[in-house]
Amino acid sequence: MPRFFVSPENIGETSVTVPSPDAVHIGRSLRMRLGDEITVCCEGTEYQCRIKTISDECVVCDVIHSEKSLNEPNVSVTLFQAVPKGDKLDTIVQKAVELGVTRICPVLTSRCVARPNKKSFGKKLERLNRIALEAAKQSGRGIVPQVTELLNFDECMQELVKNDKALICYECGGINLAQAGLEMDTDIGIFIGSEGGFDKAEVDRCVGAGAVAIGLGRRILRCETAPLAALSIVMNLTGNI
Repeated sequence: MPRFFVSPENIGETSVTVPSPDAVHIGRSLRMRLGDEITVCCEGTEYQCRIKTISDECVVCDVIHSEKSLNEPNVSVTLFQAVPKGDKLDTIVQKAVELGVTRICPVLTSRCVARPNKKSFGKKLERLNRIALEAAKQSGRGIVPQVTELLNFDECMQELVKNDKALICYECGGINLAQAGLEMDTDIGIFIGSEGGFDKAEVDRCVGAGAVAIGLGRRILRCETAPLAALSIVMNLTGNI
């Protein structure tokens, strides 16, 4: 069943409004008609709806029933990803959303090969969030994970340690994720390096602030592989895969 995401202001007591451009997609691309059913999601709640009116401006639906999304993990995971070069971040965002991430924070670390500033990186955010939206639709998510603006290392560290469990993946070693004491219904932050990994001083600062250094095995993973491996393991350990 087609899935769409709307803001709280589009949710009424017995009806839901889907605005453009999704309204155009429903009527023209999908060629849906009055009486057809769609799924509309808002902040983790899914509304099973029947189309009442269709126009290019909006599609109004009657709510058949609503329930909390069963597809959302029982943990909230923020991925702090050091910016890789090229279009690798596109793939990381797409696959991380499929795996159940809640938020993705791009970070500029000392060993990043790509070194955008916040202004130039801001031009990429619309595309990255569009990738997150499409991945959320495809994978049946109840929310659309946000890709935030670019963080510097200090900003990242401050945000990382706010989580119930703060983890930094270090290629030179750390404890196994199974030993990290991950629990359901917690906030987890995972910090992954870029192509050059982390400077030891960066790891030491994060650990000194309360993060736990973890390893992902004896093999060195590429920067686009490491976040997906870590997320998969976290979701498995918390019963979400």
